[in-house]
Amino acid sequence: MIQKLPFVDAPLSLLSKDGDVLYWENFLQKSDSQTFIDELQQKVSWKPDEVIMFGKKIITKREMAWYGNEGMEYRYSGITRKPLIWIAPLLEIKKRVEAKTGAEFNSCLLNLYHDGSESMGWHSDDEPELGPEPIIASVSLGAERKFSFKHRKTGETVSLILANGSLLLMQGKTQAAWVHALAKSTRVKEPRINLTFRRILAPAR
Repeated sequence: MIQKLPFVDAPLSLLSKDGDVLYWENFLQKSDSQTFIDELQQKVSWKPDEVIMFGKKIITKREMAWYGNEGMEYRYSGITRKPLIWIAPLLEIKKRVEAKTGAEFNSCLLNLYHDGSESMGWHSDDEPELGPEPIIASVSLGAERKFSFKHRKTGETVSLILANGSLLLMQGKTQAAWVHALAKSTRVKEPRINLTFRRILAPAR
């Protein structure tokens, strides 16, 4: 069942156990969100993502970019990403995220979903370079999309609609105990930009 969450400034806690996920629906004002969307679409060095599946390289329609401090390499899906130099709109969003959450981040993975046909299957962000209990802050810009969590052992699911300008903070045992996914939707025709700010503890090797 999808939770339709109220429009409040205080964060909402989403998980019943084995993790900690907080959600701010109105993290950014809608006018600010649109400004950031326009800037990121123009200034980010977008490119199709590459993943290794069953020994084969797959090129996605979804586009991505990896930004971060010097040396903050990140490896997932069999590919190592070298960080691009921070750009002004990313640094501004990063500053706001850090002020809201009290956490510090040294890198950011960006994904551009052109419409609802592009999605992300069940996975967790548990790469070794993120540490045993990573803190990941996810900012959503653009089209509203359904986002779900599923408990690895019990199969319990929690879903919500990520609003334009919202902030989702995943921490504690979330990545170890839960997987998450972005569902497809034939009704969504507009693009969505997702920024996941992370802290690399030891760059990928």
